[in-house]
Amino acid sequence: MKESVSDESAQVASKEEISQFRNSLKQNICVQMLQEGHHRSFSELFSLLRSDQHRRAAEPGSALQPKAPLEEQREKLRRLKLHLGRAEQAERTGSWSVVCEQRLFLGRYFSAPEDQWLSLHFYQSCADRGCSRPATEARACMAELYLQQGELEEAKQQAELCVRQAEDGGWLDLSGRPLRLRACETLWRIYDTLAAAPLIAANYTEALELLNKGYIMATESEDKQLEGEAAYRLGLTYQLTGDHNTAKKFLNTCMQICGTTQDADGLGKAYKAMAKSIESEGNTDETVHCLEKLVDITRSTGQQDNLADACLCLGNIYYNTHQYSRACEFFLQGFEVACGIGNVDLLQKAQVLLGCARAQSRKYSVESASPAAQ
Repeated sequence: MKESVSDESAQVASKEEISQFRNSLKQNICVQMLQEGHHRSFSELFSLLRSDQHRRAAEPGSALQPKAPLEEQREKLRRLKLHLGRAEQAERTGSWSVVCEQRLFLGRYFSAPEDQWLSLHFYQSCADRGCSRPATEARACMAELYLQQGELEEAKQQAELCVRQAEDGGWLDLSGRPLRLRACETLWRIYDTLAAAPLIAANYTEALELLNKGYIMATESEDKQLEGEAAYRLGLTYQLTGDHNTAKKFLNTCMQICGTTQDADGLGKAYKAMAKSIESEGNTDETVHCLEKLVDITRSTGQQDNLADACLCLGNIYYNTHQYSRACEFFLQGFEVACGIGNVDLLQKAQVLLGCARAQSRKYSVESASPAAQ
C-alpha cells in the first residue's frame, strides 16, 4: 500500500511543471525573467516581441520574415533571456564593459537576414553605452550592416564615429584586426558606393570628391589591395574627365601595388586602362608596348577571358595604324582563345574584327601590287 502511495505522489507534477505545459513559450520565458528579478530585461524582451508582431503584420508574406514569429522560436528566446539577464546584472554592478559585451554578442547572434532588425537594435544599444572596445566594435558592425542595407548616410555616420573612438583606444576586434583600420575600410566602401550615382549622371566633380575621400580611407586602412583598387577607380574617373595625366598617376600607383601584392587581375586592369590614356595622347608606340605587356601578363597567369580581350585591344591598335597583318595576328589569337573558353560575346567580336582586318589586308596587298601604286 505504501509503495502505491509513493508511486502516485511521484507522478503528481509541481505547479511550475504544470505551467510549462499550460502556458506559451513566451509566457514561461517572461515569468522566469521576472522571477529572477530581471525586470528591465523583461520589458525589453516584451517590447521586441511586440515589434516583431507589428513587423509581421505590416509585411505579411515577406521573404525577410521568418516562418515562425519570434515568440515561438525557442532557441532565440533562450538566448535573449540569458544575455539580457547577464547584461542587466552587470549594469547593476556598474560593469559597463560586460554590459556591452553581452549586447554585442546578441548583435552578432542575430546575423540572419530576417533578424537584422534585432541585430541593429543590440548594436545600437551597445554603442550608446559609452566608448569601450565592444561599444566601438558595435559601431563598426552597424556601419557594415547599414552599408549592406543601402543606408549610406547612416553607415557613414557610424563608421566615422568608430574611426574617432578607435583612434585613442587602439582596440582590436575579435578577429584581431584594429577597429580603426576596419572602419577605414568600411568608409572606403561607403564613399565608393556613394560615388556610383554621380558617375552614372556624369557628375564627375562630385564623384571625384567622394572617390578621393575614399582613397584617403583606403590608404589609412593599411590594406594595399584596397588601396590599389581605390587608385584604379580614381584613375578611371579622371580618364572620363579627360585628365589623363592625373589618371596615369593613379593607374601607375595601382600597377605598383598590384605588382607588389602579385595581383595579376588588378595589374591587367591597370595596364588596359593605362593603354587607353596613353593612346589618347597619340603615343602609339608606348600604347603598343603597354598592351603587349598586358597580353604577356594575362597569358602567363592563365586569365583566358582577359587574354582574349587584351589580344583584341592590341589588334585594334595595329588596325588603326594600318598594320593589318599584325592586326590579323592578334585578332586571330583573340578568336582562338575565345573559342577555347566558349565566350560567345568575345568570339563574335573577334570574328567581326578579324574579318575586317583580313579584308583591309587583302585590299592593301592588291593596291600595293597594282601598276598605279608603283
